[in-house]
Amino acid sequence: MKQLDLSKLSFEDALSQLENIVRELESGKIKLDDAVEIYEKATTLKKFCEDKLRAAQLKVEKINIAADGVVTTEPLDKIEE
Repeated sequence: MKQLDLSKLSFEDALSQLENIVRELESGKIKLDDAVEIYEKATTLKKFCEDKLRAAQLKVEKINIAADGVVTTEPLDKIEE
């Protein structure tokens, strides 16, 4: 399989490619050798998307504004539901 260049790929583009691959595989109209190759590409794209989401999640913070107007932030995962 040709190496997939992810360096210039956005999350949205990777997700779109992944969705197209899934549709193509689900159609059942693809040769086995081609299916194996695009499945490998899909696996790479899936990992790329998961890594991008994980990185974005680490950047998300809850913004708190106190009664006196002081603004603070805390990691989003500390928010109690």
